[in-house]
Amino acid sequence: MIGEALGELRRLLTHRTWSGTGRVVVVTGGAGGIGSVLCHRLAGRGASVVVVDRDGERAAAVAAGLPGPGRHAALDGDLTDPARIEAVLAEVERRAGRIDVLVNNTGMTSAERFGERSLASIDREIAVNTLSPLHVTRLALPLLRRSSDPRVVTTVSLAGIFPQAETPIYCASKFGLRGAMLSIALDLHAEGIRVGSVLPSATDTPMLRREAVEGGNALQFQSGPPQRAEDVVDAVLSLLDRPRLEVYPKPAESRLVRLAMAVPNLLPTLMPFFAGKGEDGQRAYLEDLLRRGEVVRDGGGWALAR
Repeated sequence: MIGEALGELRRLLTHRTWSGTGRVVVVTGGAGGIGSVLCHRLAGRGASVVVVDRDGERAAAVAAGLPGPGRHAALDGDLTDPARIEAVLAEVERRAGRIDVLVNNTGMTSAERFGERSLASIDREIAVNTLSPLHVTRLALPLLRRSSDPRVVTTVSLAGIFPQAETPIYCASKFGLRGAMLSIALDLHAEGIRVGSVLPSATDTPMLRREAVEGGNALQFQSGPPQRAEDVVDAVLSLLDRPRLEVYPKPAESRLVRLAMAVPNLLPTLMPFFAGKGEDGQRAYLEDLLRRGEVVRDGGGWALAR
């Protein structure tokens, strides 16, 4: 047992550049802000990338623009539907015969407060953020087991560690997803399937811009401008280069929230401090979007420019 532990420690401390040459990578949510950047970076490393997104036209556009020697493809479908997941994976099997890396990158959020939400909207968010990646991972296992070096990488969120009063359903979905992926990683470790998660905070994507103008969760704007999609993609690639259970694009921010969670009973006292910093950060972000032409002033509020 000690020998195995030392071997695992050596592996964690060893940095190698993961080569995508000859590898088949499936990216769900692949037409989104983070997903599209990730697909390009993976293709640039030589991988054959399957872009999966419910927006088939955008998925096709992303796949058509991918670089590298790989054979890329686009598949569309709502991955909250198990039948559609099975159909997508059947097509991957037909085209490639296996999956070397599965990236679970689907996600959504809502600016509606908990007391105003419909039960159907709650179910939908849990289905997209938690059940869908779990279903995809479970159904993809036969194809992953055909790989000589199978990996699963999941985009979670710092909201999977730290509660956010403005978006409790998003937190519930990400708390559950984080715990599930940690457990799945331990369960599949003996099979040689490496499972890891990326936990980003606010990321400058179309989803965040929409949330900001709709008055969504200000708590996430704690430490300066939102990170770029490229920062999250760097973290994903670092998991491929050096597999481990979790990685944080902003390590200092992650340490702060994990420290706060060591004393959860103090959260009601700490929250006004976090909330004040977040509101300042959100205002600064909206002003930056205004300068970039991404948003416009709309009466006393904001609206997306396009």
